[in-house]
Amino acid sequence: MLNKKMCVLIADDEARILKAMKDFFAANGYHVLLAGDGGKALEAYYGNSTRIDIILLDVMMPVTDGFAVLREIRETSLIPVIMLTARGEEYDQIKGFRAGADDYVTKPFSPSLLLARVEAVLKRVGKGASGEIAVGDLRVNTLTRSALLGDRQLELTPREFDLLYYFMLNRGAALTREQMLDAVWGYGFEGDLRTVDTHVKQLRGKLGGSQSVRIGTVHRVGYRFEAE
Repeated sequence: MLNKKMCVLIADDEARILKAMKDFFAANGYHVLLAGDGGKALEAYYGNSTRIDIILLDVMMPVTDGFAVLREIRETSLIPVIMLTARGEEYDQIKGFRAGADDYVTKPFSPSLLLARVEAVLKRVGKGASGEIAVGDLRVNTLTRSALLGDRQLELTPREFDLLYYFMLNRGAALTREQMLDAVWGYGFEGDLRTVDTHVKQLRGKLGGSQSVRIGTVHRVGYRFEAE
């Protein structure tokens, strides 16, 4: 995935999101620093400014909001910053970009999509990540959002792609439907668990030609991505 272990600072006042993002980015080979408010984000930045490669910064935080944190960081550094927010208004996005943000992601978001945005920003600033993962005869690239099964291009919807990528990252693990909803559909998704079953069925159909990977059912739990 990455040529070297990158360090990401994640600042968000929602403990659930903070923990999930820590686990997700750590599983993808990142060193992760956490901050629960804007003040702690600045403390973490000043204490680790030479180590941090990218910052994920929530807009609405106590003590100091994300815009103020970004403005202070931009006084001394061009370190990449991606803003995270529940507010999708154009004005807020313009405000973030004018303050020096490199990208802007609106909640609820798919962690897989956020990872792809992080890798794209890192590549743009010369810290290069391949964005590719391979399991058996299946290869997925998060930068181009493409999937190859052998030499055949898979035609996947955006959600199918994110679900497949999540399965590959968690190869061999028994995953509950709740875990998959949080990781792929986002923390604010209000649909039911049958959504997962529908997408798994679609993915199984598209992976049907593989000789080395499959999505197995774990009774009373959920699913497991298996490989020869």
